[in-house]
Amino acid sequence: MIRRALASLLLCLILLACGIYLGAHPSGLPGFIRDPLVGDSDTRVVGEAIDRVNDVYYREVPKSTLADQSIKGIVSSLNDRFSNYFTPAEYKKFNEQQNGEFAGIGVQVTSVKDGLHIVTVYDDSPAKQAGIKVGDVITGVDGVVLKGKTQDAAVGLIQGKIGTAVKLTLKRGKTTRDVTVGRATISVPVVQSSEKTVDGTKLEVIHLDQFSSGAHGEVAAALKKGMKDGAKGAVLDLRGNPGGLVTEAQLVASQFLSDGKIVTTKGRAVQTRTFSATGDPTAPKLPLVVLVDRGSASAAEIVAGALQDRKRAELVGTRTFGKGVFQEVLELSNGGALDITAGQYFLPSGRNLGGAGVSTGSGLTPDVKASDVAKTKADEGLDKALDVLASKVK
Repeated sequence: MIRRALASLLLCLILLACGIYLGAHPSGLPGFIRDPLVGDSDTRVVGEAIDRVNDVYYREVPKSTLADQSIKGIVSSLNDRFSNYFTPAEYKKFNEQQNGEFAGIGVQVTSVKDGLHIVTVYDDSPAKQAGIKVGDVITGVDGVVLKGKTQDAAVGLIQGKIGTAVKLTLKRGKTTRDVTVGRATISVPVVQSSEKTVDGTKLEVIHLDQFSSGAHGEVAAALKKGMKDGAKGAVLDLRGNPGGLVTEAQLVASQFLSDGKIVTTKGRAVQTRTFSATGDPTAPKLPLVVLVDRGSASAAEIVAGALQDRKRAELVGTRTFGKGVFQEVLELSNGGALDITAGQYFLPSGRNLGGAGVSTGSGLTPDVKASDVAKTKADEGLDKALDVLASKVK
């Protein structure tokens, strides 16, 4: 009995070892067994290629890196600039941005030849406390020169673990200085509001940066404050707004519409869905103008287009981006995600703003054209929007 038990145990161990080996080297299995276990030949060959490169290439490359690059290649082959693959680290940053929080110093930047040009310094941020100002150019981070680096790479050097410090080399005009700044969790306000008076009439200006989670709440709060302060109309400034969540577009538009369609989405593998006003508007009758430009895209075009189609607001500015498709985020088992074009969206009038396939289209045409003149400090677009709004209030 003991000998038989030992033999059975030995057999189990041998089978287990064989299973582990063949699981890692499925090419050793007969086709009729291999196919049901590891998928069809097209899928299997990808894993086989990763195994071969990992085993044979002259230097070691982690399988996770090879898998990431394989997925990036698949997405790249779609020739769709709106579709992306996020590695686990990239997906974490994406979620932080969607939630309006990240670990950094509290500035908004654009890429320039010498590094990063600071366009916004957030209140109560480490950058503000360190005396960093709009117009400064970050040319170095911890001794690393930023010239020649992409914006994402440069920003990545600034962001880091909460509580640590980073040394920035700043340039303003001909003056260069080094400043050490602490990193902290930065909550980015997606809404900035102000009050303007035109011909004795108080008006509210609400600038929305992106349609991230909770954006509609900030828009509603700004509207309530403006109306409490006596604002007789509002400008919703969506210039430079790249879009975001379709549900947030629905909720932002719902601040101005009591009922009816806002947008309909259709796709090959997704169910057709119509997003309508939620029925609890903050300002259903407040005179409204929407300010747009070439940088207004996606969810920004949904809101602007719905308000235009529904005759709720006039659009002022320039032609918008012209994106007629939407993406879905599909999480993967490695912690990464696919951000894949899943379908098209249609405004209440039935129009789609995109071109053929995933190409950009004609976008939204403003009711009143206005654009900012380069090299001037005036905001001609906003001035025109305020004039149009003031004429509605009278």
